[in-house]
Amino acid sequence: MSANLPDAPALHQYLTFRLGGLEYALDYSRVQELRPLQALERFAADGEIIGGVAISRGVIMPIVDMRIAFGPRTAQHDPKTDVIILKLSDCVMGMVTDGVTDIVTLGPSQIRPFDHIGEDSDYLLGMGHIHARKLIVIDIDRLMAIRRATLGARHAA
Repeated sequence: MSANLPDAPALHQYLTFRLGGLEYALDYSRVQELRPLQALERFAADGEIIGGVAISRGVIMPIVDMRIAFGPRTAQHDPKTDVIILKLSDCVMGMVTDGVTDIVTLGPSQIRPFDHIGEDSDYLLGMGHIHARKLIVIDIDRLMAIRRATLGARHAA
């Protein structure tokens, strides 16, 4: 006879990365791979935020430099700069950050929602807490949808 135990809260894995002095986390299931920026065949630089188009393992994808998108600074490429290759709901794209930190596991009780965020910030899921670390947990699909819409509006103007 088995006892009916309540379901344990679902734990999720997150890839953590640094950007502008803050640490972020995104759903690890959205990560296809990590590649050094220098290992990607890049061409067609399109502007500041879109760092061009690259080919990785036969897939053509845009490269978004989040270091520029999230802060008023120029991107400094170094030989160790990693690109997070994301498999989003409607495309594959690369995202350049200040650096990948690690993979962590968080449960719902470890993520506190943000108070008073606007519609344009609905990609911010909450503040993750693990040991002494604070992680800004993001919905990468929503964030990249905003970036694509913004860039599309710029090109249409």
